[in-house]
Amino acid sequence: MLNKTRWPFPRIIAHRGGGTLGPENTLVGLRLGAAAGFGGLEFDVRLARHGVPVLMHDATVDRTTDGRGAVVDRDAAELRQLDAGSWFGNEFVGEHVPTFDSAATLCRTLGLWANIELKAEEAAAADTGRIVAQQAARVFGDASPAPLLSSFSETALAAAKDVAPDLPRGLLVETPPADWRARTQTLGCRSLHCRHDAVTPELIAAVHDAGLGLLAYTVNDPGRAMVLFEWGIDAIVTDELKAVRADLLAQYGLEPPV
Repeated sequence: MLNKTRWPFPRIIAHRGGGTLGPENTLVGLRLGAAAGFGGLEFDVRLARHGVPVLMHDATVDRTTDGRGAVVDRDAAELRQLDAGSWFGNEFVGEHVPTFDSAATLCRTLGLWANIELKAEEAAAADTGRIVAQQAARVFGDASPAPLLSSFSETALAAAKDVAPDLPRGLLVETPPADWRARTQTLGCRSLHCRHDAVTPELIAAVHDAGLGLLAYTVNDPGRAMVLFEWGIDAIVTDELKAVRADLLAQYGLEPPV
């Protein structure tokens, strides 16, 4: 079993803020993740109108708010007027769509590490990478460890690298392509992220041999989580914050990451 890792970030990360505890990509979700003991949270960021980054997974607001239409067609003030909580539960009625700046500031205030996923269609990918990386560098400053920028968009990661080269980057894929080494090297990535069912012990060894960390998503069963950690996975992302707890490794007597 791998007891130690060179991965400098939290090893069990709450998905979209608070996982299934609260509405995704909201400030209350971030607070719920923190209250559940998670020191590392993942959330999604894309650009609204006028290039303002906001927390939103989808290209439209339809699924997670009471509004309709594309995120890019509304400015941040208009998005703030939407209800981003009632779809999840009555206790979250009135929760807003937060700007990235407000979410990053909350993370910094609470001492939370962030895995910031850059979401963008290709036409906006370069602007998304550039703008979010610049804001992340400004808000998080000298935070240690620094936030990790991840994306399926290589264009977004390349733009982030250009403006904030010191911020670590992770390439998101579903199943690692044959040329994952070349792609991550070109982008100067710190890590590769893939679906948990694509992970094998051989992949973990190869990724580590390339000098990278490997993160698996989305791991909602504690038994599966422990299998992956037995194999040597560096980190996992989970929705089920009550089952795959932040202290899961400590429960099994594993040493903290170093």
